[in-house]
Amino acid sequence: MVKESKANKKQDENSSPKKQTKTQQQQEKPPQQQQQNKLVVVDAANCVSGRICSKVSKLLLQGNRVSVVNAEKVMISGNKYEIIESYKKRLEVGSIINPIHGPFHPRRPDTIITKMIRGMVPKRKPSGMQAFKKLRVYIGVPDELKNSAMQTFDDAKITRPESFYTSMSDVAKQIGWKGVVQ
Repeated sequence: MVKESKANKKQDENSSPKKQTKTQQQQEKPPQQQQQNKLVVVDAANCVSGRICSKVSKLLLQGNRVSVVNAEKVMISGNKYEIIESYKKRLEVGSIINPIHGPFHPRRPDTIITKMIRGMVPKRKPSGMQAFKKLRVYIGVPDELKNSAMQTFDDAKITRPESFYTSMSDVAKQIGWKGVVQ
């Protein structure tokens, strides 16, 4: 009887949750989760905007740090004039009382892409906020990312000639961006 009670106590101790330090929890992570925190550099040149943003948002939600380069070369499909008019209509939306209160509309290509990706992650949930903090979008390719391996998504690439699409830099220039494409 005594032997059984000692064995039962050991089982209870093993089954009860123990307090673990953060370093122990990090060491016990499966190898998949440790690899998910890597830096992924995505080249967005000649990619359809919605498709590239959805791929990037999935990478963010998996726990990766994502840097998107060449944001000004992202393509938007559709009629060029209708796209520009819809962006200009968005700029008219503002506060009736005082325009200082917003809403604030992005005009640079990198901030437009950032806002598109933000719409694809659950931005009010903790997982979405944490994922969105790991996103960086750049115009051109910065010096620190030139030597890194860039990932492209074949299903996000444009399928027709470039004349059927509108680049993000063209849209940004039409709505007030005064920047220079590198």
